[in-house]
Amino acid sequence: MIKVGIIGATGYAGGELVRILMGHKEAEIVWYGSRSYIDQKYADVYRNMFQIVDAKCMDDNIEALADQVDVIFTATPQGFLASVINENILGKTKIVDLSADFRIKDVKVYEKWYGIEHKSPQFIEEAVYGLCEVNRDKVKGARLIANPGCYTTCSILTAYPLAKEGIIDMRTLIVDAKSGTSGAGRGAKVPNLFCEVNENMKAYGVASHRHTPEIEEQLGYASGENVTISFTPHLVPMNRGILATEYATLKKDVTGEEVKAIYDKYYADEKFVRVLGEGVCPETKWVEGSNYVDIGFKLDPRTNRIVMMGAIDNLVKGAAGQAVQNMNLLFGLPESEGLELVPMFP
Repeated sequence: MIKVGIIGATGYAGGELVRILMGHKEAEIVWYGSRSYIDQKYADVYRNMFQIVDAKCMDDNIEALADQVDVIFTATPQGFLASVINENILGKTKIVDLSADFRIKDVKVYEKWYGIEHKSPQFIEEAVYGLCEVNRDKVKGARLIANPGCYTTCSILTAYPLAKEGIIDMRTLIVDAKSGTSGAGRGAKVPNLFCEVNENMKAYGVASHRHTPEIEEQLGYASGENVTISFTPHLVPMNRGILATEYATLKKDVTGEEVKAIYDKYYADEKFVRVLGEGVCPETKWVEGSNYVDIGFKLDPRTNRIVMMGAIDNLVKGAAGQAVQNMNLLFGLPESEGLELVPMFP
């Protein structure tokens, strides 16, 4: 059995890690880390785990944890892992980090967008960006995985094949995305109170959202050019889900069948990417609670653009599910182990 430690186990992403790993045949959670609930029973924090998890929450002592587990998931705020990671820890265990600390290769870009000093830039180059469908082979041999962000996972996978094949003009790419409120985390914030969110929809982080450079960097690798996008996220009154609608000018004339063939070239063998085809619009409800990405598109000859659409569950494929997918790759397990999650409906 793979012994697992989770730091940040009582946040939304951490709680989702626990839920998923409870159904994993090859993993055992031995450390439920939570700075806010030390010595409290985990099932008292998340009552859905009553008679399922009998453990108490522990602290976030990663040095002690590294001696006890095979892999550590850090579902923590930006800056935590970078402030504590060292060679001694990485020599003992693997780490899958759900924060942004090691996603961006240019430390100056990270510090600009996140507004904090990076405490461990020496590990940035080694860290593997854990978008499994793109970096699978690199993930397998890594010690440190930078688990992608939720908006980024959806946005990148939706555009990746067309960027890779040079079908779209990357200078024209616009990403308009909507997220459920769990994407903001479990901490108490006035903008996320029920009365603030219910019956409301709002843009936020306009031209300044922290996932922007991550999307640009990864699509830049795909297209082989520097990419600058317009990215606008929105908060919508639902618990889970991300829908990304992306617009770009076409560089060549293509038919719907040709675009579908490009998507199939990259994703036909991908367990968790479902290509819907032209004119079929993804919906967050059809991926809720699962590790799937649903992708559709629509050609618009009138404007010479293509509209690309992707939907994920932000807590599963956008966070915990993808983290477990990375863990499976790290330990040579079937990539779908623990992730055979049928989307919930209604």
